[in-house]
This record gives sequence, C-alpha cells and structure tokens, in this order.
Amino acid sequence: MKAIEVKVIDNDLEKAMRILKKKIQNDGLFKRLKLKKSYEKPSEFKRRKQREAARRQRIAASRRRYRR
Repeated sequence: MKAIEVKVIDNDLEKAMRILKKKIQNDGLFKRLKLKKSYEKPSEFKRRKQREAARRQRIAASRRRYRR
C-alpha cells in the first residue's frame, strides 16, 4: 500500500480533510473497506470480479477509440 499524505496549509483543516477524502476515494480504500465489512459469497465474488473486468475493458476500449 502506498502512503496517502496531505499537507495542511494556513491551518485550513477543512480543505485538507476534503483533499484527504478525495485521495482516499480515488485510491479505492472506501470500496475495499465496504467489501471487507461483510461476507461475500464465492458466486457473488466471481460475478463482481467479472463486472469489474468488463468495466475496465469498456473504459480501455473507449480510450483507444478516442486516441486515434
């Protein structure tokens, strides 16, 4: 895991908290914590992995289409 670091400038804690929350969300930590919170049946796990792979493929295909 990589370290998530946020610098507080001019004692602006609210802005630092917003930045930290955004970084954590982009890292996927909230999603991983939610998944670990409860048991996931093996069939649901496999279905979720297939959906995630299909989503990654769609995103990659759309990026390839716009690069041409």
